[in-house]
Amino acid sequence: MYGFIVNKVSGNGRTLKIWDQIERKLKEKNIFYCVRFTQKSKHATILVKELINEENATVIVAVGGDGTINEVINGLVGMNIPLGIIPAGSGNDFSRGLGIPLKHDEALERILSGKPKIIDIGYVNSTYFCTVAGIGFDGEVAQMTNTSLYKKILNFIRVGQISYIISAINVLLRYKPIDISLKIDKKVYKIPKVWLIAVANLPFYAGGLVICPKAESNDGLFNICIVQGMSKWKFLCTIPLVFKGNHISSPSIQIIKGKELEIYPSTQLLVHGDGEVIGETPVRIRIEPNALYVI
Repeated sequence: MYGFIVNKVSGNGRTLKIWDQIERKLKEKNIFYCVRFTQKSKHATILVKELINEENATVIVAVGGDGTINEVINGLVGMNIPLGIIPAGSGNDFSRGLGIPLKHDEALERILSGKPKIIDIGYVNSTYFCTVAGIGFDGEVAQMTNTSLYKKILNFIRVGQISYIISAINVLLRYKPIDISLKIDKKVYKIPKVWLIAVANLPFYAGGLVICPKAESNDGLFNICIVQGMSKWKFLCTIPLVFKGNHISSPSIQIIKGKELEIYPSTQLLVHGDGEVIGETPVRIRIEPNALYVI
């Protein structure tokens, strides 16, 4: 039994149109399925339990964006039930990182005929994440983007990725880098003037930005991108390079691999996971190896 969780507002409402087409395909193929629609924030996490316990779902399929997937995995980790994805958000970075087709009909075929593979998941404080967790500039941008009117407008015309750039420029005008104490696998780093720290389980975030090009979801390690010591102008000029992952050659950027880390900044910072603001520093982040099946 396939259990579908549909976020009706993901992609500025485009998800419902996608679901109509998916449902038509399921009926044509005589596939047994059940469906639940999210009604509020964090509802998808609850719906996972309902589909498994009440409907005996053996596969959970998220129809939505990375925020929906984040909620679903927080109900699914440890259940040994595979996750399927029908990408329908503005970013779709989880799907992009795992090579899941961004076209909904192709994604459905993969779910119906593919074999599950197991991947690592990140854990930050009390929340799981699947792509990237970040602090500093990233957290501020995530908050501004998710509460902005222009994100809804840009999603409607299917260029939602641009909302990150708009937010980044707005945050840049007022943001000041700070000193951070960072512990990675028991090794302590004292890093001045940090712009951001991005902890990546997959290469992509913010709608296709390649923050850690070599991040892999099945190696038991994070790729940790640290950006520090840049002027505002240099930082602004670096942002476009992230679209292709070419930023990592900068002497002001380093990538360190590790299984767990602690971040203690000189002032409190927002923390995001999969593009959703999930708390504030100080923060502890660890990898959960082989924690989630994805089909």
